[in-house]
Amino acid sequence: MSDVLNQLTTIIQSRISAADPSSSYVASLHAKGLNKILEKVSEECAETLLAAKDMAASGDPKEVIYETADLWFHSLVMLAHLGIDTNEVLAELARRFDVSGLAEKAARTGK
Repeated sequence: MSDVLNQLTTIIQSRISAADPSSSYVASLHAKGLNKILEKVSEECAETLLAAKDMAASGDPKEVIYETADLWFHSLVMLAHLGIDTNEVLAELARRFDVSGLAEKAARTGK
């Protein structure tokens, strides 16, 4: 799976650095700035939540999968725009393997 993330990250970074915003969706988002990218992440998050709610009633995961892919994609665009390497996020996830979710949350909040 990380191969897909690495490939997508490479494509996103190349579009940000070299593509014409008039011919590349990623380049156009990057050119519009962080606020526009965050609007897209927020929009895709809401659509993912609604799709999950609909799936609870229908049992069909198709829209949840589609919307989650959009959410992940736009999150990767956000990370690239901010100069954060996707591998840093993967390393953080890996670090949490041996940590209880409750213990990790308590350590962050001091509770």
